[in-house]
Amino acid sequence: MNNNVRNDWHQADIIAALRKRGTTLAAVSREAGLSSSTLANALSRQWPKGEWIIANYLGIHPSEIWPSRYFDKQGRLIERKVRDKA
Repeated sequence: MNNNVRNDWHQADIIAALRKRGTTLAAVSREAGLSSSTLANALSRQWPKGEWIIANYLGIHPSEIWPSRYFDKQGRLIERKVRDKA
């Protein structure tokens, strides 16, 4: 097992990071054209679209926030794509 595995950010840390940028999770959700509570789903379960919206707002890659969702057990980056509505 990789000893360099980092933990996912705590939900409160994600919310605090958004607050430090002068916004809320609900506001970011509305700006993305979603219901105010929709982005909260990304805090508790895997949802690439929501993860990317939050991470882009914070100016980082989602793997920084959720390493467990983006790296395999050997520490290699997993490619996760957002599905397009077609």
